Amino acid sequence: MVASEGSTGAITLNNLDDVSTVSAVAAVAMPSVVTLEVTGSQAAGSGSGVIYSEDGYIVTNRHVATLDGAVGPEAQIRVRLSDGRVLDGTLVGTDPFSDLAVIKVEADDLTPISIGDSDKLNVGDLAVAIGAPLNLANTVTSGVVSALYRGISVGAANLPDGDDGSTDEGGDGDGGFPWDFRFGDPGDGSQSQAPTATTSVTLPVVQTDASINPGNSGGALLNANGELIGINVAIASNRSTSDSAGSDGLGFAIPSSLAVRVADAIISGEQPSHGLLGISVGDSSQDDDEDANRAGGLIMELTRGGAAEQAGLKVGDVITSVNGIPVDSGTTLSALIRMQEGGSEVTLGYTREGAPGEVTATLGTLEW
Repeated sequence: MVASEGSTGAITLNNLDDVSTVSAVAAVAMPSVVTLEVTGSQAAGSGSGVIYSEDGYIVTNRHVATLDGAVGPEAQIRVRLSDGRVLDGTLVGTDPFSDLAVIKVEADDLTPISIGDSDKLNVGDLAVAIGAPLNLANTVTSGVVSALYRGISVGAANLPDGDDGSTDEGGDGDGGFPWDFRFGDPGDGSQSQAPTATTSVTLPVVQTDASINPGNSGGALLNANGELIGINVAIASNRSTSDSAGSDGLGFAIPSSLAVRVADAIISGEQPSHGLLGISVGDSSQDDDEDANRAGGLIMELTRGGAAEQAGLKVGDVITSVNGIPVDSGTTLSALIRMQEGGSEVTLGYTREGAPGEVTATLGTLEW
């Protein structure tokens, strides 16, 4: 993976006989990561994005493209490429339930990111983050993949009417996290503002200890081959306020497998689809029988005729896995279900009064 300097904005490598893997990844992927500057009538901020196609489609976070809901379609979006060019961008579409958005610029000579398979990651794999933390463009940090399929709950402004993502799999459990998940954009400080209406959504994420700070949102998380394995979306911080929140070695990225599915749908003019199990869920610790001794998502209510009821699940069951992926909380269960496409068939492991079982369910589709 050796890149030469040119119109794509690739960086020059020195000491080619002793180049590190991180340097090689940065050289290859840097031209495919952009800095976004978003300005509305009452707010301004910055974040990152990833070039998805040569003809100008860029993937970022919804909260970056809308400044956490503080700006609408009238906002001005400026896209700064790694080679210094600055282009006007237009918002193609957003998906609030994956916190993803697609932006389009008028160009036909861009360098799209190479896509990796997030489903083949291992804990301990090299992870490289590229973005614009604190509005510092073209910043590279590295670490490892710390965990896979972590379920987190993050704020989401102005969700569509009809479902706020919290009354079905959203759950009563918070996964036990003692931190606030910060994923805003620093902007100029005095110019930024909080969204006027915020609820929460659950996301399945790749966890990394690569240093991620506000402004990395929407940027690339890459593997050792320089391939995209995630779109950086959030950090967990135990700081007291969002103004002081910083990297504590707990960064999170939307897996590339989900990002590609959502981006392709938005570009095609379709609404991205998300699975629906038809339950209200909490954490297994809320149960009052033997199931409380097994980590998972506790079924607290069933929707009549929903996917869970049709599969034979009951109130009080604790779901312990989705397609073989362990479930450690109600939040993780929600995130793994939302990761699936509506109509997908999933295998669910569960316990009922301490006895293990397994069922196959055909998911419904989240309406939004």
